[in-house]
Amino acid sequence: MHKILIIEDDSKIADLLTSHISKYGYQVYHVTDFEHIMDEFHQHSPDLVLLDINLPSFDGYYWCRQIRKESICPVIFISARIGEMDQVMALENGGDDFITKPFHTEIVMAKIRSHLRRAYGEYAKQTEERVLEREGLKLYPERMEITFGPITASLTKKEADIIESLMDRYPRVAGREDLLEKLWDDQTYVDENTLNVNITRVRKKFLELGIKDAVETVRGAGYRLNVSWTEAGEV
Repeated sequence: MHKILIIEDDSKIADLLTSHISKYGYQVYHVTDFEHIMDEFHQHSPDLVLLDINLPSFDGYYWCRQIRKESICPVIFISARIGEMDQVMALENGGDDFITKPFHTEIVMAKIRSHLRRAYGEYAKQTEERVLEREGLKLYPERMEITFGPITASLTKKEADIIESLMDRYPRVAGREDLLEKLWDDQTYVDENTLNVNITRVRKKFLELGIKDAVETVRGAGYRLNVSWTEAGEV
């Protein structure tokens, strides 16, 4: 029996979801202590999380990042926010889907069943989490996390995609066009500076790990990962 964790501070909505989802045979848990959400996550070890954005103390984006440090379980945001940027933020902070309020309960159920099938059932492509490792650098693409020795850094979706491409191509060059194609479906509407901005963010993530000059710019070609000869130390 799959376990669903609801992180929603509106008790009426939480009760509605709990009652409806339970009818389909799922174990449903509702977070009531919003200061210690991860404690309840650890206690219940859910297979899927329904997560609101507007929460006391810290928002849903923050809690999704905390979940992603430990789990790749599906996270579906449910929020009254309808802006495109809110949906982008939800996905880039580790979410798998986004449902706007007010919602139809059957839509919620359809998405829950779909994500559970993809994660654990007939559509699941793998049973183990992917880990890419190069020269002691470990990338966990699904949880959007990177480690180097004892240090860990959280990533956005685009940062994780860029680092994955660099590690896949290592020690070869990852072309700019290849990176743009991986990050955005339609390169036509991407400003040339957008990739540069994201590369700068990736470099800052490497600095958090204590790695200097990890991403080399190869003029006219793209970027190359240089973990093997960079020096780790205090930044």
